[in-house]
Amino acid sequence: MSKILAQNISVNGTAIQGPLVGYNNIGDIINNVVPFVMALAGIILFFVLMWGGLDYVTSQGMPEKIKSANAKITAGVIGFVLLVLSFLITRVIAYVFGVGQGII
Repeated sequence: MSKILAQNISVNGTAIQGPLVGYNNIGDIINNVVPFVMALAGIILFFVLMWGGLDYVTSQGMPEKIKSANAKITAGVIGFVLLVLSFLITRVIAYVFGVGQGII
């Protein structure tokens, strides 16, 4: 098996390995990074929605504060849709190129 991303170098008989030992191609790296990024985006999305909801509850009927809160909630919903679409698109691409388990 050839190691494309992680090379072994020997200096004075001591083997030095790169940080990507165990990864054979870029698909392996992407398959390990995507779940972390999706989880982080989900956490950020949760806090944006909570922030918009808190602003809406504490707006005291002021139209400019309600408008600002509605904009935050709308941005959160759009972010959720983009998060789901990006997850599905990366899974479809992974399936097409054979670097992941696909949509399932």
